[in-house]
Amino acid sequence: MKPLFGNIYKDKVCLVTGHTGFKGSWLAFWLTTLGAKVIGFSLQPPTRPNHFELLNTDYISIIGDIRNKVAIDNAVIKNQPDIVFHLAAQPLVRRSYQDPVETFETNVLGVLNVFEACKKAQCVKAIINITSDKCYENKEWIWGYRETDPMGGHDPYSASKGCSEILTSSYRRSFFNPEYYGSRHNTLLASVRAGNVIGGGDWAEDRIVPDIIRAASQKACVSIRNPKAVRPWQHVLEPLSGYLTLGWKLLEGQKEYAAEWNFGPDSKSNSSVKELVKLAQTYWPVINYSEAHEAQAVHEANLLMLDCTKAAKILHWQPVWDFQQTIQKTIVWYKEYYDSHVVNSEKDLQAFINDAREKGISWSL
Repeated sequence: MKPLFGNIYKDKVCLVTGHTGFKGSWLAFWLTTLGAKVIGFSLQPPTRPNHFELLNTDYISIIGDIRNKVAIDNAVIKNQPDIVFHLAAQPLVRRSYQDPVETFETNVLGVLNVFEACKKAQCVKAIINITSDKCYENKEWIWGYRETDPMGGHDPYSASKGCSEILTSSYRRSFFNPEYYGSRHNTLLASVRAGNVIGGGDWAEDRIVPDIIRAASQKACVSIRNPKAVRPWQHVLEPLSGYLTLGWKLLEGQKEYAAEWNFGPDSKSNSSVKELVKLAQTYWPVINYSEAHEAQAVHEANLLMLDCTKAAKILHWQPVWDFQQTIQKTIVWYKEYYDSHVVNSEKDLQAFINDAREKGISWSL
């Protein structure tokens, strides 16, 4: 098989924070298949079951809290990573209402700890801070947000991600300025924002796909909170392909890529929660749902979309799977796990790569 991403990750030391989480476990797994030397730093897996343990991938796993400055310093100093993918976060909107202090400490101070560790170690060539599409000041526009739009956030989670982006911009200007790359420092820093990511292996609380899967596995009815809410749904491998493409450019020392990037689906994949559930039913008929009406529900956005023109034009990145394929791959992953105890992650990754090659997408060639 031809190498992916210009074979840049072979033998590179890659630190992935949040590797026991949903996205982090997929990223660490993909990096190992690329020949990278992966170091994971994260809390214990947040759920049982969880994708990290089901994969049982062989790489260094450090259990630690991103809020512990000494712990992340030691992980960087000891392992001397070439690139850091920072995914460790408190990722849930409703939980951020319950514990805003934990959310801001993890999602802002945790980022600060990572940046400081990298700055002191001086071994890191590239840092990618993974935030969220919710970092934008959401005005419920019918068009997508661009990277230059203002940061904001109504709920504590969204606000913490906006803060994380502002912090990233500050460190890029103050300590990792591309203008002085190669003279005053040797690190390129970027941030990435993705839409609502789904796929096999997510069992987090208060997320629509894990919620319907838990109910389906027990042949129960799931109550959906915001059936009309429109989200930019995408398979987890889509933004990860964007992060890896961006890392490729940064590791090559292409300083113009040290910036902010959106990675989201095309506009046809912006669908409502209800549309997602109804399509999911076609792949696993035991899925059953009702629409909830919470009198005192916390605020959640009704409409949120990303404009990914920059990634398409400059990085030559584009989505591989459409909305229907995304739902199919996701639901079939869970159905086969519960029906036959099969974990289809490697199979889905290979299918994703093959389909990217058929489309002629640059990172796959």
